Amino acid sequence: MNWQDNLVYDSERVRELLVDTKTIAVLGIKTEVQAGQPAFYVPKYMQSAGFKIIPVPVYFPDATQILGEKVYRQLADIPVEVDMVNVFRRPQDIPPHLEDIIELSKQIKKNSDRFGKDAPQRKKGNSS
Repeated sequence: MNWQDNLVYDSERVRELLVDTKTIAVLGIKTEVQAGQPAFYVPKYMQSAGFKIIPVPVYFPDATQILGEKVYRQLADIPVEVDMVNVFRRPQDIPPHLEDIIELSKQIKKNSDRFGKDAPQRKKGNSS
């Protein structure tokens, strides 16, 4: 399978993906000091929209909380179920994180498969 097959461009499909998403790990999140950068304001907006954000900064070793949430240093350290990983890293900086991303994506896939049989019943306008 080509990784590009997983890219989503259709806004309806994005909505479908987000409907069951509650917890988002943010790899490469920035701190409040960098509030003008997407790696901070995007997760902040997502949090204000009701998503639980789990910060996984790459830098900022002194940060223990971002957006009021406990910081984890690696995706593998997150002790709760994650529904989505939002990655704020340049392509050349992703390889050191691939093993954790792949392992976490297997857990996400397993969870989505468990609930996937209900997905066809969800129709536009029925977001319960």
